[in-house]
Amino acid sequence: MIKKHSPRAWFLATRPKTLSASATPVIIACALAYHDKSFQWKPALICLLFALTAQIISNFANDYFDYKKGIDNEERLGPKRAVAQGWIAPKMMLGTTLVLLMLDLALGLLLLHYGGWKLIFIGLCVAVFAFAYSGGPYPLAYHGLGDICVFVFFGIIPVGFTYYVQTLHWSLSAVICGISVGLIIINILVANNYRDRFSDAKANKKTSVVLFGEKFGNRFYLFNGVAAVAGCQYFWFENASLAALLPIIFLIFHIRTWKEMVTINQGKALIGTLEKTARNVLIFGGTLSVGLLL
Repeated sequence: MIKKHSPRAWFLATRPKTLSASATPVIIACALAYHDKSFQWKPALICLLFALTAQIISNFANDYFDYKKGIDNEERLGPKRAVAQGWIAPKMMLGTTLVLLMLDLALGLLLLHYGGWKLIFIGLCVAVFAFAYSGGPYPLAYHGLGDICVFVFFGIIPVGFTYYVQTLHWSLSAVICGISVGLIIINILVANNYRDRFSDAKANKKTSVVLFGEKFGNRFYLFNGVAAVAGCQYFWFENASLAALLPIIFLIFHIRTWKEMVTINQGKALIGTLEKTARNVLIFGGTLSVGLLL
């Protein structure tokens, strides 16, 4: 039994098993900065805290807005949501989300010392995305744009700007890393939407899986992992052969998880697929980061 507004209730609302999605891009960017002899631990730590907090804000907002739209009902197959279960009152969730947003923006201001005033626009974009993903007049996740948003805000932006505040320049290597990890993290969303495709369709939540169908969902999942590893092969040209080779290990876990998803096909058992997908994000990030460090 989870008590209302208890620490455990708030902890579960953060969806801790998926926080690898925000930590991994920052870790990869730091490994790349180290590879380029430009690693700085202070801006790196700020970026990590900013990214983790931003994802928690997005998760809280998603919890609140999905409840308000009636998505989190008795037909939902995924992990229990805090507001829908009564663990956290809707107003408390919304208020806490706004407070965290203010704190995260304040934290982001510290990065101006390292990367300049232009980073303000990036912080504002992240803030808008955190709410626009599932809230506002045109919630992106409800109109087939969730995958693109995840790719940009969990791939290109965190890798690119974590790298930038340490090196003060962009590089093709940072872009490749951002694209690759973005593709991997999309699969967390794909696994979630694949599991919920029937209830989402009933609720008129037009995810990419609802729009393009089950076969698209499982093929898209497989493609993302393979394409990410293919992108890492660029590092052969940067004399970082281990950064090209080690991520291939990830493919073993990726293909196993994909086969499991296709075999199970539907039902609560797909919650395990989502958890393994989040684990795979860490495996990919770990292998690529080690490859860059060595």
